[in-house]
Amino acid sequence: MRTIRATGAALGVLLVLTACDAKPEAAPAGPTPTVAAPSASPSPRVPDVPRGGDQTIALDVGGQTRTAQAHAPAGYQPGMPLVVAFHYYRSDVDVLRRMTRLDAKADQKGFVVVYPETIISGFNAMDCCGDYDDVGFVKALVAHMIEVWQVDPRRVYATGISNGADMTFRMAVAAPGLFAAIAPVSGGFIGSRTADPAFKPAKPVSVVTFIGLLDNADVFNGGLDIWRTRLGCKPSAKGVYAKGITWTRTRCADGSEVVDYQIAGMEHRWPGGTEVGLGSPETKINAVDVMWDFFAAHPRRG
Repeated sequence: MRTIRATGAALGVLLVLTACDAKPEAAPAGPTPTVAAPSASPSPRVPDVPRGGDQTIALDVGGQTRTAQAHAPAGYQPGMPLVVAFHYYRSDVDVLRRMTRLDAKADQKGFVVVYPETIISGFNAMDCCGDYDDVGFVKALVAHMIEVWQVDPRRVYATGISNGADMTFRMAVAAPGLFAAIAPVSGGFIGSRTADPAFKPAKPVSVVTFIGLLDNADVFNGGLDIWRTRLGCKPSAKGVYAKGITWTRTRCADGSEVVDYQIAGMEHRWPGGTEVGLGSPETKINAVDVMWDFFAAHPRRG
């Protein structure tokens, strides 16, 4: 059973606690200085510089500073693909990085990975969380990576787990043409937004998804059926990846593909991840390896 969705009440408590915690304390009393102190001024924002390694990206989105963590291979150069990775609710970027080992895959295969940071520990995705403009933030972040880092706009991809997986589906609809393919893990095309028949991608975006049969599989597969129906997808192949792991492929009317992996015995986890967070190292499929091969085979057309 999926246990990390937030209720509106829980988010309300979180926001109240955050506001309380943010209340400034009175400065401690001290002796009057004999020399005038220099006037305080905010530290200038240090711009990110395209290069190998790790760094923070800070952007102004609607008058609010939003941040993301970026990793690029030591041999970084313009024209590399970009993967945007979304963490799950009540988690953070550090857990996602250690759980997935996406940074190591980026170093091996030569792509840039960027991890958006949330304001309330969750993204405003399909049925959770909050009302911040996370869609606008991700659009601005990808635009920044294309303009400043000069990543290849035809090879921009997204992945995430749980609430982060849901966010990949929302971005596929809300930002037509931004992502060539998405790889949701233990998440789905779910929630009230899907009730609108017009809620579907306006431009082709291929999907590879990983669903544990001990997770919320009926709901996730139901959402995937809605996605396929709206895009006119027809079955084209199916097979067995390993014992207890099957896959199906459908080709859609707009030229995109949907491939789903159904994983017996897996709960709400990241297959092939480390033991950090929701990682499932015992699962006989590595989501990062499989999704990267899928991404590499699905650049944006045209």
